[in-house]
Formats: sequence, C-alpha cells, structure tokens
Amino acid sequence: MLNDRRFAWSKSGSGVGLPRMREPLPRPDVIFTHESDLDGFLSGLLLKRLARKIFDTDVRLEAYHYQGWKQRELREKAAWVSDFSFEPRLDLANWLVVDHHPNETAPQQAKLVHDLTKSAASLVYELCKVYGLQSPALDRLVHLNNISDLFLENDPEFALAGDYANLVKVYNFWNLHAIIGGDVERLLDHPLLEVMAVKRRIEDPIGFEWSRRNVVEISSTVGLVDTVVGNTNLIVHQMLDSKATPYPILITLFKKANAQVIVSLRSRNGEALKIATQLHGGGHPNASGAVLPRSVRNMDDAIDYLKKALNPSARSLSINAMDDLLAGFKVKE
Repeated sequence: MLNDRRFAWSKSGSGVGLPRMREPLPRPDVIFTHESDLDGFLSGLLLKRLARKIFDTDVRLEAYHYQGWKQRELREKAAWVSDFSFEPRLDLANWLVVDHHPNETAPQQAKLVHDLTKSAASLVYELCKVYGLQSPALDRLVHLNNISDLFLENDPEFALAGDYANLVKVYNFWNLHAIIGGDVERLLDHPLLEVMAVKRRIEDPIGFEWSRRNVVEISSTVGLVDTVVGNTNLIVHQMLDSKATPYPILITLFKKANAQVIVSLRSRNGEALKIATQLHGGGHPNASGAVLPRSVRNMDDAIDYLKKALNPSARSLSINAMDDLLAGFKVKE
C-alpha cells in the first residue's frame, strides 16, 4: 500500500534521506505555504496533491507572506508546511515541514525535510515520487523552479526559469491558481509566458536604466530602488552585480491589494536576511522579504518607517533632542 510507506526524518535540521522508511506521513488538517514566489506556489500545490493521493481527501491550502505567517496562530493538531523556515513554534507532533532556508532549530517532535541545496518544491517532489506522483511535466516545472529559486544564473535556462517565477510576482498566487484551476501542469508552456518574455526583452533594459538613477538611501548599507517597469528581481540583481550603487543591500517596495506594503531585500554576500529579520521578516541570506506594519499605508510612510527602523542612531538622536528640549523648561513650584 502506498500510504504504508515510511521515512527517516531529520533530527538535526541537516536534511533527510529518502526513501528510508520508519514513520508514515501524518494526515494534515491544513497545508501552509509561502505566498510570494513560485517555489511556495509549486510546493504547496504538490503537497495538496500528495495529501489527496495518500489520504483520498482534499486538504485546505493556505498561503502567507512572512509577516502574516509569523502572526498566524497555529491551532491545528496536524499540518504540512512548505517553504517556511523551521522554527520552535513549528516543532509539533504530527506536523511535517519541508524547507530549504537556514535554521538553527533541531526538531524534537515535528518531521523535517530540509536541504539548503534544493528548492522546497524539489524536496516536496521527492516525496511525491516515492508515492508514484511523477510526470515529465512536473519534472520540467520543478527543474525550472529550482533554477530560479536558487538563482542559478549560469544555467542556460536561467532567463526562461525567471519568466516562470515572474508569473507569481506579476499575477499573484491566488490569481495564478485560478487561471490554471489548481492544476500545476497547466503552468508548463502557458501562453502568459510569452507576456513574461516580452516584458523581459523590452521592459527590463528600460527598467534598469530608470532604477539605477532612482535610488534612495535608507541607511549607509541599504538603498531603496524605485522601479517602474521590468522584472524587479533581475533588475536589482543586475544593479548589485554591476555595483551601480554604493549599497550592498538593495530593497524594493510594492503594495498589495489590501494596502499592506511588502519589502523585498537582495544582496550578494548574505546581508539581506539580517535586515529582513530586523523587519520581522525572513527568507534566504541574499533574497529575503518582510511585510511592514499596517500603520504604513503608502510609500512615503514606508520610507520614513524604514529609515527609523534601520538607523538606530537616528532614533537615539531624536530622543536625545527631545530630552534636551524638555531640560530647557523649568517646573515652577
């Protein structure tokens, strides 16, 4: 029986060997995944299909940005999680976490599949293949996702992989889900990829020239890149590679339909994740993100917030100035 397959689970966070068999997969009440990119999209849909295969049930899928995920109360007795960093609050019995982000937590109760060298979708697909869920179309999609998510820029298919990744960025998670009807294979060679290719050829060069001339200093190490057209991630990486600015960390902003402002951070030497953590976000060392507080309603608010959050010396000066002002007043008895 397929649902009798058992696996050896990681207890060190360093990865899990598949398909060694010891414990079965727990039956999930819900599946959680990352809303912001293709890796979360593919890994979440593949986990949903795997649950249907094993347990003959349609498990609810929920997708979150980092901030929403950190605030989400974990009420379920059993769940599967993909493309979110393993952390102590996820170390729960009957929870499965499949991820590739750095972490410092060793699982004691949860089942962890972890490998820094693979995308989350690739790790989920390895589980799927053990249960007989494999096809040439899925092979192709997972391969392209691996190239884009790990930013394997020397791969000959890097540009095409970026077009696939850009589908989630441009059309958003649930819109894309609706377009393909939840059938992930329909993403392969989708007509919208022609739109992505045209945008890459025409918009990216125009966008790069605009953006390199429109950078706002947030701190001595962080620059905010204004973007008008083009693939933001590729433009920012091109700016980092060409050292178009003096800042080792470049950030971009975009506003969701619910008015929340998202920050995307990029670097070349691992600095981005530290800044994302300061903003209560997360991600990879060189590719991270965060959601700003709901009090931040527009881009000007976002710039002010970021400058204060990432310049503690400025906040200190402001407080000292207020103290000096108050000291100038004498209280009459």
